[in-house]
Amino acid sequence: MTDNTNLQQIATHIKQLGTDLGFQAVGITDTSLAPHSEHLTAWLERDWHGEMAYMARNVEKRGDPAQLVPGTHRVILARMDYLPPSAKFAHVLKQPKQAFISRYALGRDYHKLIRKRLQSFAKRIEETIQPMGYRVFVDSAPVLEKALAEKAGLGWIGKHTVLLNQTAGSWFFIGEIFTDLPLPIDEPSES
Repeated sequence: MTDNTNLQQIATHIKQLGTDLGFQAVGITDTSLAPHSEHLTAWLERDWHGEMAYMARNVEKRGDPAQLVPGTHRVILARMDYLPPSAKFAHVLKQPKQAFISRYALGRDYHKLIRKRLQSFAKRIEETIQPMGYRVFVDSAPVLEKALAEKAGLGWIGKHTVLLNQTAGSWFFIGEIFTDLPLPIDEPSES
């Protein structure tokens, strides 16, 4: 797996596998998060995390995915929209006399749904490309997922700290596959 052309073909195939499994976008990035890690450290030093004490734990792992999962070379990120154009329930949103709760709260727990789909995604990569070391995450570990997603080209972090995508807005979830595959990385999105 050392040929750059071959690696690019593998990355393209991985992205196609992801969309085949129902992810709307897939991007790949490295584990370098220095500017984001520095921003997090400054944010914590100002006590801007309020009562979210968990944010101050495992800061070194948040800033270095390879510390969280030793051997990690790349992070494959997947975006899943929670209001896809084909959603049958969307017509209800146009009813002016009804109240609604957040769409993502109506269905199955998205953590479980996306984690299961990411596990299937990783297994498909192993079956069709090659065995790999990996671990999947969906809001379940100290991961700077928005920073990784921005680097992988899935969107950009807005002033309000939400990840935005030009076509999907902010109505999506992201999950990660930490892997030891030396894949080519994607370019960050332009805001």
